[in-house]
Amino acid sequence: MHFDEIIGQQEAQDRLGQLLDEHRIPHALLITGPEGCGKMALAMAFARFLLSDGNSDIAADEARLRNAHAMLAKWEHPDLHFTYPTIKKSSWPSDHKPVSDDFTKEWHQMIAKDLYFTMEEWMTAMGAENQQAIITAEESDAIAHKLSLKASMGGVKIALIWLPERMNLQAANKILKLLEEPPEQTFFLMVSEHPEQLLETIRSRTQLFRMKRIDTEDIEKALVEKRGIAASAAHRIARVANGNWLKALEELNAGNENVLFLDMFKMLMRLSYLRNIHDLKKWVDIIATYGREKQKRLLEYFLRMVRENFMYNFGNPDLVYMTEEEEKFSVNFARFINEANVIEISMLLQKALRDIGQNANAKVVFFDLALNMIVLLIRK
Repeated sequence: MHFDEIIGQQEAQDRLGQLLDEHRIPHALLITGPEGCGKMALAMAFARFLLSDGNSDIAADEARLRNAHAMLAKWEHPDLHFTYPTIKKSSWPSDHKPVSDDFTKEWHQMIAKDLYFTMEEWMTAMGAENQQAIITAEESDAIAHKLSLKASMGGVKIALIWLPERMNLQAANKILKLLEEPPEQTFFLMVSEHPEQLLETIRSRTQLFRMKRIDTEDIEKALVEKRGIAASAAHRIARVANGNWLKALEELNAGNENVLFLDMFKMLMRLSYLRNIHDLKKWVDIIATYGREKQKRLLEYFLRMVRENFMYNFGNPDLVYMTEEEEKFSVNFARFINEANVIEISMLLQKALRDIGQNANAKVVFFDLALNMIVLLIRK
């Protein structure tokens, strides 16, 4: 991944370039922004530069630079250390604590395909079932050991941590010590979806680097140039994606997960309006079979649909970002999401999302959601 392969984000690239030009690269950079904006792609391109062309010890030696480029093409540079959330497999001994090295093969296979990926893709790559992926204390020990060694290629070492908010408390405290006393010539690049979930002490020892959504025009251009999509279709997909490249890729696949989520949203709303408790229980049973990550994505989709249906009532197409199928449903449904209930419905869905994230019983959470939706949906 080179900087020119990143989709849009020219302003973010310029800010990084300014840090380089002014020799003000912080030892710990916390890169954050909306889902699908290209945080990981930017971090990887930056790491690549620091370990090759931006490394004065290597750049002056043509043979060493060529060697560094070859290793980075496969993301197998010995001074680039990846950390990411992992699971514990049932086949492992009970006393084994998972670390990133347990999934090196799966990780490299995934990032070799694309640097725009989701947590769900990573869970699938690991062979996860109904589990929560975390970064363990043992992983922090492994990072400390790797960074204590001298750089193999000379120059800098980089610890690239994907989703640091998934560190457990022990791991977070150990990483904090590393940030307080960083090894010589070491850079920490943390790529976070939810930086507010990190310890305040960790956030205070990093430089926050916020990214924005990708411009719609940049997504449209990438769909045409990288995916060969017709301009008219690319325009609609780019608007629906709303700055999220991952969402744009989902829309390219007619059988994507959001088709299922739309069906489940329709079912919930229709059964709630009819006060059909019997079939709502069946709906809950279906949702309960999903893994927790999928349940969270479902609720996030429901929140988006509530917002879009509320905005649909204003009759301004520039405010609405829906697919054709979503809009067909909203023609008749949108009037049920109004000033009298939109805030409480949103709060209800946010509460369910929070509860699922805290490992609450899924059947209890979704049945409570359904019962409350019956009351809220008929408000006018």
